[in-house]
Amino acid sequence: MIACFHAAFARSAQWMLLGLILLLSVGCGPTALSISLVSARRDLVVTKVHADGQWGSSRVALIDVNGMIHNGTKPLLVGESESPTSLLAERLALAAYDDKVKAVILRINSPGGTVNASEIMYRQLRQFREATGKPVIVLMMDVAASGGYYIACAGDHIIAHQSTITGSIGVIVQTVSFKPALDRWGIHAQAITSGPNKEVASPLANMTPEHREILERLVDQFYGQFTQIVRERRPMIRDTDFARLTDGRVLSGPDARAAGLVDEVGDLNSALAAARQAAGISKADVVVYHRVTQYIGSPYAQSQSSPGSTQVNLAQINFPTSGAPGLLDTNIGFYHLWLPQ
Repeated sequence: MIACFHAAFARSAQWMLLGLILLLSVGCGPTALSISLVSARRDLVVTKVHADGQWGSSRVALIDVNGMIHNGTKPLLVGESESPTSLLAERLALAAYDDKVKAVILRINSPGGTVNASEIMYRQLRQFREATGKPVIVLMMDVAASGGYYIACAGDHIIAHQSTITGSIGVIVQTVSFKPALDRWGIHAQAITSGPNKEVASPLANMTPEHREILERLVDQFYGQFTQIVRERRPMIRDTDFARLTDGRVLSGPDARAAGLVDEVGDLNSALAAARQAAGISKADVVVYHRVTQYIGSPYAQSQSSPGSTQVNLAQINFPTSGAPGLLDTNIGFYHLWLPQ
């Protein structure tokens, strides 16, 4: 009886697997089903992606910062659950611990993110640099704007590609009000608050001059912190150009180089050469730190971008899953973020 049950169960499982394969193969293009057994551990592993020296030679760690910069995580059903600030901390810790690592290339592909997360990641990089003495070379990819540029300022040397979009130095808090539409339909929302300023930026109320003043004061404060970082880390920017370059505009790689926002226009090979020169070494292998489930086949492999990414011309802009901050996302906040219309 038990043997018959096991046989019937096995046949059912086989039919279920066959049905799943047929279901996945229906579509407009080829589909493959790959089932792999991997370790349940989530530790970072080290993979050599470029060999430049002999066994046991010096290393340069290639660390990526991709997508929206924030402190939270995403649900596993919509993407890899990672906190960018936590992931950077893990990678920097490995680079600091490994005596063979002589320099870090920080590769940024981000339109920015929250004010707080940008500040945290900037400080992580500066503390790493001060504690280890290992130089940090920044390589900008498609976009390194706003909070992405904030983080880039932590580097000793900044390299942009010809097609990189960078800049967007500033702060945005995007609000939206549904009150006119609700009034039109005869829907009236009333909030009971402990004070007159408790519902600042509420989407169910019109913004008062007092509420706008509060938000503008915070924006000015965070903007002042941003521009102070730029002034300290990029002293080559001319005083006569500083106000114009920090008004929120974006620039291409060559224009950013001419303005002093970046040091060089180049590519990954340029970044590797700069890292070797800054570290005082002639050769170095390139290593990356990644989760065991992520395949890294070359130095150009990057971690997956955030779900909900939007392609804008040649620049990939990554927004939270529920939409742009302050528009469709309920977590309205202050952002160093480039939001092209």
